[in-house]
Amino acid sequence: MMMKKKRVNLFATIKARKSNGVKPIILSGHTDTVPVSKSWATNPFEATIKDNKLYGRGACDMKGFIACALAFAPVYSKEDLKRDIHYSLTFDEETACIGAPILIKELKKRKIQEGICIVGEPTKMKIIDAHKGCYEYTTYFEGLAGHSSQPNKGVSAVEYATRYANKLIELRDELKRRKPEDSIFDPPFSTLQVGGIFGGIAHNVIADKCHINWETRPVVKEDGTFLNKKIDEFAEKVLLPEMKKTFPKSNIKKKIIGEIIGFNRVKNSEACEFVSSLTGDNSRNVVSFGTEAGLFQEIGMSTVVCGPGSIEQAHKVDEFIELSEIEKCLKFLDGIREKSSIN
Repeated sequence: MMMKKKRVNLFATIKARKSNGVKPIILSGHTDTVPVSKSWATNPFEATIKDNKLYGRGACDMKGFIACALAFAPVYSKEDLKRDIHYSLTFDEETACIGAPILIKELKKRKIQEGICIVGEPTKMKIIDAHKGCYEYTTYFEGLAGHSSQPNKGVSAVEYATRYANKLIELRDELKRRKPEDSIFDPPFSTLQVGGIFGGIAHNVIADKCHINWETRPVVKEDGTFLNKKIDEFAEKVLLPEMKKTFPKSNIKKKIIGEIIGFNRVKNSEACEFVSSLTGDNSRNVVSFGTEAGLFQEIGMSTVVCGPGSIEQAHKVDEFIELSEIEKCLKFLDGIREKSSIN
């Protein structure tokens, strides 16, 4: 009997000994990693310390933070806490942020919607208070196969997919023109790119199937809405009617791989001020990569992204985190202990 592998989120709480109305803290991380590439100098599935660096898949992104946070769980549990400390560990963040929305839905049910959330993505323990959204899609085209000598009797999925891709590129220019005047990002506008077009089996066969992988990173949610509305209208009102004239069973289907909402800068952020009080660094920065921060922010949590390691080492062969970064993170977590204890 074959068992289907089950992936789960973990949400655990170290309860306050005395309830003084102090808002809780969530320590948030994701447990998955990207696949391992070849040519590692060490075993990617074992922690190897060399030259004051800890090597291993996910060491930087973001198991370094999770390991530090878990090491402090027994420390927190022995304290007389004046606030709850929650641990939020999600699955499949790297594959379109699948686990976090499920967890967020559960938090809303349990009315855990206030407090400070610290997402421990690698930022070298610097405060990150904003990033773009990241929406990923695959659009599938189904036409009618045939001999290339009689193109009028077939419906080329590849050709219609190409027209779809060209429309996306046109819309990319419109996104540039929609750039907010006060944008804090680089580049300052919403981006779009076509990651791949896959279809066809031979030079002389009209392709009946093709699919396109594409993504957009909106600076504001409205850009994502605008883009999807425009491309869906083009597919449904222009391309599909043409395809169906020759083959009524033609089809275009867009699949949402993941829609990670953006993380918005807040002028007076309780989370940022709390982290600043521990690190002594008042600077605030933005990043180009996506995180789960926007999901916590959306339900009312004051949220910040701050964790050990550098994103420069993430997703690479011989991924590592410097031991000095781990030390900074441990000191930071001890600061949370001090600020969360009654005495």
